Amino acid sequence: MTNLRIAVKEDCPRLMELVHELALFEKSPEEVTVTLDEFIEAGFGAKPVWKAFVAEVEGAIVGFAVYYIRYSTWKGSRLYLEDLIITEAYRGKGLGKLLFNRLIQEAKELGFSGMVWQVLDWNEPAINFYNKYEANIEAGWLNASLSKEQLLNY
Repeated sequence: MTNLRIAVKEDCPRLMELVHELALFEKSPEEVTVTLDEFIEAGFGAKPVWKAFVAEVEGAIVGFAVYYIRYSTWKGSRLYLEDLIITEAYRGKGLGKLLFNRLIQEAKELGFSGMVWQVLDWNEPAINFYNKYEANIEAGWLNASLSKEQLLNY
């Protein structure tokens, strides 16, 4: 039996394990630089910036979806899905669908103008999953970022 619920602070060590599992899957384990303390502070500190739903099977967290509010000058407030992670042993069992549907419900309940996320162009299972929702997968946008170190240079 699967239980979906809002993440709590005590879930963070397990959520970070799943983040690391996702980074391995995405062939970028060295890119995870956030510490557990930073992760906890960002979700449960004085100024929380993310929320998450967790999927539990028999009391164990096997997946989660972390999101935050993104504002678009063109579209208004939107739910931004940062990560949807299901541990490998539980993929293909409908848990991603449960979490994704819960996010859609959340976006509607909060009155957002939509929901946005990114997907790697080589991640065919994820692309196929999102296509079932008739998602618009855009081409032509390049991701840009500055690291903490780069910020300190300016």
